[in-house]
Amino acid sequence: MDIRFLGHACFELTDGDTRVLIDPFLSGNPKAAAAADELDPTHILLTHGHGDHYGDIEGIAKRTGAQVVAIVEIADELGEAGVENVSDPNMGGTIEFDDLWVRLVPAWHTSTTPKGTANVPAGLVVGLGGKVVYHLGDTALFSDLRLVGERTPVDVALMCIGGHYTMDRHDAVKAAELVGAATVIPCHYDTFPPVETDAEAFKADVESQTSSKVAILAPGKSFSA
Repeated sequence: MDIRFLGHACFELTDGDTRVLIDPFLSGNPKAAAAADELDPTHILLTHGHGDHYGDIEGIAKRTGAQVVAIVEIADELGEAGVENVSDPNMGGTIEFDDLWVRLVPAWHTSTTPKGTANVPAGLVVGLGGKVVYHLGDTALFSDLRLVGERTPVDVALMCIGGHYTMDRHDAVKAAELVGAATVIPCHYDTFPPVETDAEAFKADVESQTSSKVAILAPGKSFSA
């Protein structure tokens, strides 16, 4: 499976003909590695409704007909906006497709969509190509992160480290220890001044204090899981 970082918290997971786009904030993203109209996902997954995650989901979903997975309140809003093929799990729910599954797990954050719909933020545990990827979403550090890896061992964790709006790189080291993923890919940093941080220092701390390895991806670069 190929994991491509598209900037901020947006990733594309690809295995064969399955292309999974997560948190498609591209328009207005100064670190975006692709334009919204360049992407052709088969599935789009959302962690929550803030604009820097919700992003271009409506336009991409309508253009491609991609299967969308979002927590029920956002799913309802998307359906009302004319997006088809929307699955609407709530926290703890799992949606299964032929070669892909996704489970919503807790994330400590807040969330309101650009249209004002309040919703509960989530992390996403994704099974694709025989691997498990855990996108933590926007979260603070909390001890139940360890339950995700205990329930389903994680191959790759996509982890916010920028601070201010989420946990910072210091708390994220503890989060990496709790999750126990083989590989951690940092995200949600250096997009805007409030979330600037030192990813290399995060890598050094994680690799000296936990069993995980860290892969730092510049926007547009990929990691093979």
